[in-house]
Amino acid sequence: MNNDIRCLPKEDAKINCTPLLNKEFNSKFWGFLHKLWKKFVKIILADPNELQVWQKVDRYGNIYWQAYDPATGKSFSSGSQADVYMWIEQLYRY
Repeated sequence: MNNDIRCLPKEDAKINCTPLLNKEFNSKFWGFLHKLWKKFVKIILADPNELQVWQKVDRYGNIYWQAYDPATGKSFSSGSQADVYMWIEQLYRY
């Protein structure tokens, strides 16, 4: 039986493959850690009674806004930033 499988010498494999894989992995890994750290800091520093407003993107790529007032337990969601501002004004007007 004839075996046609050939392997690169260890040094060549390291030069040809490893740096590319490590560079891509490191970039994704550090990007993930950075996002995780930002979320952690945001949670730690947030005042639990403060009005929260954030922007989200749905699975179709549409951008919308959400707001939540922990003092009243009320929330609001809209595709318009102006609508969220009006909701906040109405919430605190009374």
